[in-house]
Order: sequence, then C-alpha cells, then structure tokens
Amino acid sequence: MDNPIKTAIKQICAEKGLSEDSVMETINSALAAAYRKDFGDKTQNIQAEYDLETGETNIFDVKEVVEDLTPEEIEEMEKIKKEREELKEKLASGEITAEELKEIKQEKQEQKEQEKEKNEEKDENEDEEEEKRKFNPRTMIQVSEAKNIDKSYKIGDEVRTELEIPGDFGRMAAQTAKQVIIQRLRESERNIIYQEFKEKEGEILTGMVQKFEGGNVIIDMNKASAILPRQEQIRGEKFKIGDRVKVYLLSVSLTTRGPEIIVSRAHPDIVINLFSLEIPEIANGVIEIKGIAREAGSRTKIAVHTEDESIDPIGSCIGQRGARIQTIISELHGEKIDIIEYDEDPIKYISNALLPAKITNVELDEKTKESTVVVPQDQLSLTIGRAGQNVRLASTLTGWEINIQEQETGEKITEEDLSEKKTENKEEQKEEKTKDKEEEEESKNEKQEKNNDKKEAEDSEDKKENKEEQENKKNNKNTENKK
Repeated sequence: MDNPIKTAIKQICAEKGLSEDSVMETINSALAAAYRKDFGDKTQNIQAEYDLETGETNIFDVKEVVEDLTPEEIEEMEKIKKEREELKEKLASGEITAEELKEIKQEKQEQKEQEKEKNEEKDENEDEEEEKRKFNPRTMIQVSEAKNIDKSYKIGDEVRTELEIPGDFGRMAAQTAKQVIIQRLRESERNIIYQEFKEKEGEILTGMVQKFEGGNVIIDMNKASAILPRQEQIRGEKFKIGDRVKVYLLSVSLTTRGPEIIVSRAHPDIVINLFSLEIPEIANGVIEIKGIAREAGSRTKIAVHTEDESIDPIGSCIGQRGARIQTIISELHGEKIDIIEYDEDPIKYISNALLPAKITNVELDEKTKESTVVVPQDQLSLTIGRAGQNVRLASTLTGWEINIQEQETGEKITEEDLSEKKTENKEEQKEEKTKDKEEEEESKNEKQEKNNDKKEAEDSEDKKENKEEQENKKNNKNTENKK
C-alpha cells in the first residue's frame, strides 16, 4: 500500500502536470533547507535524499575535492574571515548600522574592480599573474583533508559525509520546508508551461477573451493567459468578454512572474496559418504559398503556386462557391483577400499582383529593382487602388518598386503622388462629411421652421375658436337676460 506522501506526490503530478522526479527534487531541497535551519552548519553543503518506499530521510554533507591551499592563500582567507567577524561584532554592538555595512562592502568591491582594471592595463608582454583561486569551505575540501577520510580520494572527486538527524524538525524548519516546496513547485509549473508554449511559437491557437487592460486584450489559453497588445490587434476589431478567438503565437519569454505570452491578430503569418488549416492542398504541400503582403483589417494579397499542372491553385484556395476563402475572411472579420498566381517571370508576377486591373505593359530595371507599369486611363484608379493600397501591396508582395505610367499621356505617378492623392482623398472625405452635416442641419432647421409655422397656425386657429365660443356664450347670456 502506498504511503500518504507517495499518494500526495502522485496527486500533485497529475494536477500540475509535473514529473515525479521534479517533485522529488523539490522535496529533497525542502528537507535540506529544514535541516540547515535547525541543525546545519555554515560550512556544510547539505543535501537530502528521501526514500519514497521506506519514508526515511538521509542527510549528506557534499564537498568537491580540490588542490591544497598555499600558506599565503590560507593567510589571506584567515584575514578575510577575521575582517568579516569584526564587522559582524560591530553591527551586533551597534557601532555601525546596516547601511554603513553596505557602504563598506561597496568600497571594498570598488577597490577590487580598480585593482582588476590596473592588471588589465599592464603591458601584454609581461607575464600575467596567476588568478587567485576561490576556495569555498562550504562546497570544497582540500585533497589532504579528503585523504584523511579515505586515501582513495583525488582532485575532482565528491566527498559525501552522512550526517545524523538529532531530532524532529522544529516549527520554523517546517515552515521553511513548506515555503521551499511551494516556491519550487511553482517554478516547475511555470517552466513546464513556458516549454509547452515555446514549442508552439509561430502556430495558431484558440483562446477566450478574459478581460481588457488598457489597450491590451487578455486571452485565456487554458493553462496560461496571453497578451494581445494594441499594436497587434486588427484596427476596428472589437471583442466581448467570453468571445472565442484564433490568435498567432508571436513570442514566449520567461519572466519573474512566469511565462509572458504575446499573441497577434495583425501578423501576416496568421493568414498563412489559416490557409494551411482550411486548405488541405496547402497543408500537405501540393500548393505552396510564395509570398504575402498584408494591411491588417483592410486587405491581403497572397501568392500561391503548384508544380502539379492538373491543380488550379487559385480555385483550390477559393473552394466550391467560395466556401474555403469565406471561412478565412470570416475569421478575419471581413478582411479582403486577393489570391495571386505566382510566376517566375517578374513581368507576369507584377501583372498578376495588380489584378483586377488590366495592364498594357511592364518595363523592368534589374539594377534598381524598379518596374514601370503602363496602364490605360480607364484602369488607372483600379490599378492604384484606394489611397494607393493596390500598388503598395503589390510592391511588397513582388519585392519590386512599382511606378504607374498613364498610357495616353505618358505621365508617371510616383509614390509621392499616391500619398498626395491619399491626403486629397482624406480632405475630400472630410469636406463631404462637413457638407453632409451642413445639409443635415439645414434640413433640420427647415423642418423646425415648418413645425413652428404649423404650430403657430394651429395656435391662432385655437385662439379664434376660443374667441368665437366666448362670444356665443356672451350672446346666449344676453338673450337669457332679456327674456
């Protein structure tokens, strides 16, 4: 029958997804910390070994065998030890404060660094002084002392001396052990989560919107929470708490608070991954994605290619009645997607990238990687696209700088012209909006005036009727009086 500790370890492993070895390592560290707290010595390197089957704990002092120290090194160590003891006595007696002790230590550290810099500035031809060996009595033992224990010990060996446990651990030791176990288990759990998500970098994951922090969206990924920063969100896309959303795993880093998971909705690779998920021909490599250009939330151009002549790469991506591409567009909340057929010939590739516009001619300059595209006047706006978007995406997709030339006039339209046109379009849109608002206000004013006139007319009619009624009443009274 399993003992209670063994049962508890199995339960922890199942709940936290930890390995039994990592939990056992944590327990051994906790027992070593507890022993050190109650019975340990500063010169001991305590290691504990807990036997799950018997429930017994063995404690060892573990040291590495090193060369014997020279008399000068021993003298130097004794001097440092004496200085430390004097400082501790002064601190205990109140001669110096904790802040003054820190300052003394900083001064000594600065002196060491200055000495080191002086040694580095010496002539390179001079013999370098042998570096001082650092001897730690807690983790090291001199070979002469080790041979007194067992003559077979040599430099590099490990001396394990079993220690007695005088009695039960005290309350403070138990508290220390508990803290060590909690901390180590938390660290192990964080490392497992980090490794799990690190392996998934560059993949699409599904999560649930948990909360909003400033401009960031926090997404629950089941075992951890991911951050969708403002700059990685699609412009105009809005979420509600509880919404399920597909995200691209951008990066995973390990921080003091655990793994930091950054996800994206605006990265171009999310579109590539969605194509791989929805289109089997891309997933199995029959159709290859050659390039992508994206303006998140607005439009994407993606170039596809296949060596199999019997397969239509564009038709396969679109699917029957557009079923495949519509699934991707829905996931991206209506973002337009242009599927372009890749071609090794740059002229054909550029022409395909500018579709649906019809191109008359393409001229290439291999040195500057520039192209001049001749377009009829009636195809000019279609080629350029809204605010130059079609040309801009085609240029990014093909890797060629694209200049547009009007066929009839021979006039070239540069990127500056496109940016000016973009500004003009924005100004025009603003003017149109202003005009619309003015017209709305005018129509409102006209309606208000009409309503006022109507009300005044109704009021005058009411007054007239009231006056007539009063006169009739008066006449009736006069008639009655006469009678």
